[in-house]
Amino acid sequence: MGTALIVIVVVLLVLLLLLAVVLIYNGLVRRRNQVDNAWSQIDVQLKRRYDLIPNLVETVKGYAAHERGTLEAVTMARAEAINAQGPGNQAAAENVLTGALKSLFAVAEQYPDLKANQNFLELQEELATTEDRAAYARQYYNDAVLAYNNTVGTIPSSIFAGMFGFTPRTYFEAGGEERGAVRVQF
Repeated sequence: MGTALIVIVVVLLVLLLLLAVVLIYNGLVRRRNQVDNAWSQIDVQLKRRYDLIPNLVETVKGYAAHERGTLEAVTMARAEAINAQGPGNQAAAENVLTGALKSLFAVAEQYPDLKANQNFLELQEELATTEDRAAYARQYYNDAVLAYNNTVGTIPSSIFAGMFGFTPRTYFEAGGEERGAVRVQF
């Protein structure tokens, strides 16, 4: 009878251990998927931003054709941002694009007819709304990364995270010029 009880206790302990491993693994997978989903939300907003920029450039081009360098800088920055991979590279490319857009809006300040153009005003409003959505998506992403990294880095899940290949993720960090408030007024 004593041996049977020991076997039952050992089996129960093994089952509890397996259950704990499954729960920890599933928690890690959920957190990883949440980070991936949050990244895709950033991607959606950035694609929307990229889609607005050519229309904005074309509208400005009609009024300020001789501002070729600024228009080309925006176009090149957009292309680099589209091709950026990963949060670090994406953040750097977005910072360059934001700087180029600031230059574009500075050029637009010099053209009163452009500032009053309804198409330009609508594009400006769409871009501002998209920037707000992208900022929210970045915040959600960073919150998801924090939760994931906390799960990956704390015991007991850190033990299994290493075994199953779960590694910490990178935050989406704003560059120096994005840390302050960006104001665009017309």
